[in-house]
Amino acid sequence: MQHVNKSELTKLIKKKALEIGFHKVGIVKAEPLAEEGENLKTWLQRDLHGEMNWLEREPEKRSDPRILLPGAKSLVVLAMNYYTPDEHEDDPSKGKISRYAWGDDYHDVVKEKLWELFNWIKSRVPEVEGKVCVDTAPIMDKAWAVRAGLGWLGKHTNVITKDYGSWVFLGEILLDIELEYETETVEDHCGSCTECLDACPTDAIVQPYLVDSNACLSYATIELRSPELPLGIAKNMDGWLYGCDICQDVCPWNRFQKPTDEERYKPRPNNVTPDLNEILSLTQEEYARRFRRSAIKRTKITGLKRNAKTLLDSNEQ
Repeated sequence: MQHVNKSELTKLIKKKALEIGFHKVGIVKAEPLAEEGENLKTWLQRDLHGEMNWLEREPEKRSDPRILLPGAKSLVVLAMNYYTPDEHEDDPSKGKISRYAWGDDYHDVVKEKLWELFNWIKSRVPEVEGKVCVDTAPIMDKAWAVRAGLGWLGKHTNVITKDYGSWVFLGEILLDIELEYETETVEDHCGSCTECLDACPTDAIVQPYLVDSNACLSYATIELRSPELPLGIAKNMDGWLYGCDICQDVCPWNRFQKPTDEERYKPRPNNVTPDLNEILSLTQEEYARRFRRSAIKRTKITGLKRNAKTLLDSNEQ
């Protein structure tokens, strides 16, 4: 591989990432995440991941990016602000959608920008090999964001940035070239605050920095495939149809939130607080059309209707 000035290329990559539309970027050495990997194993052994069985597959790959990309030397870690100032309607006949799913599917938006950045790097270093990762790849996004100095892991287990609060999407590019690496991380600024733990209606944050997916509204309304929601969830849904933002909404650090400049994250029509009866009446074709290229398709029509029915039933009790 031709000689590349590490310092100059590192600066150019960071500059280009911000030009493309990412809001934060850090670069770290691709090496095993020993402590984080052990924490993941313990979490899985305690069955705190619910039915998300894919998390059990290849845990060593999740904690060592060199298995994901043989020869990997560097990890470019990126964050993208998705906050928009819209608000949910306070209407029991409607259901609340998590903010991250109001607009277009972030997987598509972030991946497009990651590829744009990778292709730009390849134009500078044609021999470079790399891998683009966003959420679905077996990589510990939050751990790498912390290591790259983008923010710290909050007690609700979301990454909190000083600039944008926790309303950020994360993505990575693995590269087989050496770059200059971050030397500082961001100190944990949660302090003695327990707002997120106190506000969770199902006590899913069982202790600071530890979430039990089995009790989490986001997990239940998105990932859980059972025909009915568990009673502890059904009785405490607080109006949430898809996902849940309570722990982020109450976080004092989210007073630093800023509206995103990415148009595709802005809410689609009727996608913030949709009518529950309208959701129940959707045909498969209408559902597919309405939620095309939306993160909401993750829960499938059966899950979305189950959630809507549960909310309507709770209104009648």
